[in-house]
Parts: sequence; structure tokens; C-alpha cells
Amino acid sequence: MANVLTICGSLRKGSFNHMLLDVLPSLAPAGMSIKQAPSFAEFPIYNADIQAQGFPVPVNALADAIRAADGVIIVTPEYNFSTPGGLKNALDWLSRLKEQPFVGKPVALQSCSQGPVGGARMQYHLRQTMIFLDAFTLNKPEIFVGNCASKFNDKGELSDETTRNFVKQQLEAFAKYIPRVAAK
Repeated sequence: MANVLTICGSLRKGSFNHMLLDVLPSLAPAGMSIKQAPSFAEFPIYNADIQAQGFPVPVNALADAIRAADGVIIVTPEYNFSTPGGLKNALDWLSRLKEQPFVGKPVALQSCSQGPVGGARMQYHLRQTMIFLDAFTLNKPEIFVGNCASKFNDKGELSDETTRNFVKQQLEAFAKYIPRVAAK
């Protein structure tokens, strides 16, 4: 059983990225358990003076959840061609922990955008950050849900069958990737 943690880069509950994250457990292959990570909404803006006083409790909670997971899926929008500030701040905090939780961790990326490219530019920036964090990012299949408003119904369900199938393919690939990374 692969225990996978999901992190949403959008703090807005009604975001399309959160809707995609919510559907992942129902699309997961047999043997994969998916649960949502503790939120980074309460993280202060990274500041070395705050760090010197000790890491905030929410930072340690997210780090512990990442360490306990076999893999992590980050589902996030693109802000200004890059990673959303809140997610980047969370990653900055996590990177400063003595036992940085992403080291050797398999990571998959997904993104939704109302534009046509589905968050592709952000994913390439996030891949750079994952390299610094010594994570192992799944290369393919990539999930860029462009024009996402047309892919979800009015109940917030991912109704586009083609997109559902692409997500299933990535989750199946991730299920195979996790043990390969663990064997390294």
C-alpha cells in the first residue's frame, strides 16, 4: 500500500485545483491511499528571525506528514507564470528544517488553469524547487488541466472523461514510481 499525501497550492476552498485534489482518491489505483496534507495557511512569511525562535507548529505538522508519506502529489495553480506565494513560502519553511522532509521523496505535480496551458509554466518552476529539495519528481505523464472551468460540473466534480483518464494514468505511473524511488 502506497500512502500518498496531497498538497494544494491554492488556499481557496472552491478552487479548481482543490476540486482536482478532492477527486484523486476516487481515481487512485488499487494499493494507493491518498489523503490531504495539513494546510500551510497559518505559516508566517518566512523570516530567519522567527526561525531562530523555533519552527512554528504548522510547519512541523506539514513536515511530519510529508515524512510519513510514501509520496506527495502537489496540485497547484499558476500565479504570474510561477508558483503561488503561499506554496512557495511553505516550501521555503520546509527547506530550512534540519531533516528536510522532501529529501528522497517521490513527488508528482498537477495543475489546473482557466487558461489554455493549464499551469505548465508554474510546474517547470516548481520542478526547479523540487531539485533543490532533493525530491524525485515524476516526469511523465504530466497533468496540465487547461480551460479547467469546462472540465468540472456545477457540483465541483471532474466531469471531463479525457482528463479523468489522464489523471488515472499519472496516478498509475506514480504508484510504480514510488517503489522505484524507494529502492534507490
